[in-house]
Amino acid sequence: MPTTMKSKQQPLGETETSVRLRVAVADDEADVRDVLRKMLTALGHEVTLVASTGRELVDQCLTTPVDLVMTDIRMPDMDGLDAAGILYEKCRAPIILLSGHCDRELIERAEENHVFAYLMKPITQVQLEPAIALATRRFEEFKSLEQEAKDLRQALADRKLIERAKGLLMKHLSVDEQEAFRRLQKLASSKNKRLIEIAEMVLTAAEALNG
Repeated sequence: MPTTMKSKQQPLGETETSVRLRVAVADDEADVRDVLRKMLTALGHEVTLVASTGRELVDQCLTTPVDLVMTDIRMPDMDGLDAAGILYEKCRAPIILLSGHCDRELIERAEENHVFAYLMKPITQVQLEPAIALATRRFEEFKSLEQEAKDLRQALADRKLIERAKGLLMKHLSVDEQEAFRRLQKLASSKNKRLIEIAEMVLTAAEALNG
């Protein structure tokens, strides 16, 4: 997880704390890697790994936790966009692309691979700081939306099972919908279980009885 560090001297307009990120840097040019390392260090971040190819970046990120990935697009072995697609799924970290090229195809591929910022070379520290802030903020918002969608899907799935269990009780006990639901609730309370767990038990029992 990103660590928080207090600034020794707080410039006007800045917050009391800033986030220290563990950053992975990948570029096939050594001088670019060195410049990025210096700029990131100056901004208060830690470069935890560097790579010169896409494959090297993926392999290192799978064994070393990072909070942010910065990668060039055109590299040997595996390009940065392909690496970004793998890393988003495996490591769940925001990704900033670095490139000396900007065309529609690259931008579309970047969008497909969950890239959160795109910087044109040569990169300056003035560009880098807001790009990092934007990428990390977008990533947190995206994670939040993903979780909300997951929770909603689970709630809908649970509701369907509860409705099925309620329907079985109505049929076999000859009770109305309200009474069937009340009985499910009462059983859940007496067993100290969630309503969905009781619904699953009812459905499992019904399947067993029906062969």
